[in-house]
Amino acid sequence: MERSKTIDHVLRATWQAVAKSYNEQASKHKSTMAIAMALLHIDFEKGTPSTSLGPSMGMEATSLSRILKNMEDKGLIYREKNPEDGRSVFIKLTDLGKEKREVSKSSVYKFNQIVRENISEEKINHFFEVTETISKLINQKAIFNN
Repeated sequence: MERSKTIDHVLRATWQAVAKSYNEQASKHKSTMAIAMALLHIDFEKGTPSTSLGPSMGMEATSLSRILKNMEDKGLIYREKNPEDGRSVFIKLTDLGKEKREVSKSSVYKFNQIVRENISEEKINHFFEVTETISKLINQKAIFNN
């Protein structure tokens, strides 16, 4: 099978192009795609429990810890103990973090708007159906059953 015709190759190559595009955009704002993604997953007003941030972003705790430390150093977030449970911590946006979150949000909207202007709604729906089916097959261990 030709590499360019395998589903996994096309998914990986497309995601790499998307990530590169987002990183180029983020670098204009002295940021990264990972930081922008984290900003978008933190509740604007209430903050987000640190324990739920990783799973919502699909990230491992160690990778997320580095990103959060970097964000804290840049003044984008701060940590606040949960008043109801002193063992947990909320990640909250600073004013600068809220500002940068809006920049990230507008970049995501622009990306989606341009893609939607160039691809029919029917094809986009098929894309979502295909990716949902792939995820479902993987989650059901229907592809590689160990």
